[in-house]
Amino acid sequence: MLSEYGASIWCDPYSWIPEAARLLRPGGRLVFLKNSVLVMLCSGDEEETAGERLVRDQFGLHRIEWPDDGAVEFHLPHGKWIDLLRAEGFEIERLIELQAPAGVQMHEYYKFVSGDWARRWPAEELWVARKRA
Repeated sequence: MLSEYGASIWCDPYSWIPEAARLLRPGGRLVFLKNSVLVMLCSGDEEETAGERLVRDQFGLHRIEWPDDGAVEFHLPHGKWIDLLRAEGFEIERLIELQAPAGVQMHEYYKFVSGDWARRWPAEELWVARKRA
């Protein structure tokens, strides 16, 4: 099962992870790509791009409502992701914090982070988990 910026940010993980566990067979793999925790902690409600300072609290991070367009996203700290995945019968195989390659600039679609920022800190993370037998 794969989620690339779908359920992994637009649905409450406390709803979609149990559903993924229900649908996957034992040994089935769950792979999801999402914004990194760090980029969310460095992105304020009014700022267009992530800055170099923490502007959100990590403890209590869950539901983020964007005031400019009313969108709602869901983001958990790593410890909460680990607890949730394990509670739903998953073994975590990998967590990959993606780094932008040299020379990449800000993309017109992904304006929330610059290429320079994403070379210094992970803007995205890829989780790989397998349902226990």
